[in-house]
Amino acid sequence: MLKLTWLSHASWLIETDENRILLDPFFSDNPAAQSSADDHRDISHILVSHGHFDHVADVAAIANRDDSTVVAIFEIAQWFAEKHQVQSTVGMNLGGKTQLPFGTVKMVPALHSSQLPDGSYGGNPAGFVLEIDGKRIYFACDTALFTDMRLYAHQVDVAVLPIGDLFTMGIDDSIEATILIEPKCVLPTHYNTWPPIEQDAEEWAKRISSETDAIPVVLAVGESFTV
Repeated sequence: MLKLTWLSHASWLIETDENRILLDPFFSDNPAAQSSADDHRDISHILVSHGHFDHVADVAAIANRDDSTVVAIFEIAQWFAEKHQVQSTVGMNLGGKTQLPFGTVKMVPALHSSQLPDGSYGGNPAGFVLEIDGKRIYFACDTALFTDMRLYAHQVDVAVLPIGDLFTMGIDDSIEATILIEPKCVLPTHYNTWPPIEQDAEEWAKRISSETDAIPVVLAVGESFTV
């Protein structure tokens, strides 16, 4: 089993037969969230793309509760260990790959910024390419469009791309990214949390269908997609 659940904003739950993985958990102060950190238990790993509050807000609480392993750029992994006493971390850097119990995680570039909530340096922002049970999933995370996406994520089974605009790529650039990447399926993320990043995901899906060869999958908050 490989199941992706959109938890609102840029937060995702990735479930395999034996592991429950969170990406950028953001429940506290998230107006779009329909669940809380307490609702997500037995989390084995937490992937952190960068240091902004809306991506790290609930990481420490969940990791310390469940003894989860936090996987992040080296500076963020170190920050969680030193500032929040997270016991298990994997510090990576761009281009690196690590083997974890559920599969492999490759940390790939993202064009964004990264500063931790207390002002600490958050290293480079990142995306992830996961290889799980023979499937490849690309979480672009918070990023602008850039052509090297094709090098890292060409023909993945699933691409999860931001569409909110203003802070990340918007709909037009996500279409271009899909054309570059040529994924089998593409899912939108990082939108409709606040008015500045409101988007019409159904209109986005129509454009994906008409302008690319990918299958668009639009999830409601809390809805899942089995890869």
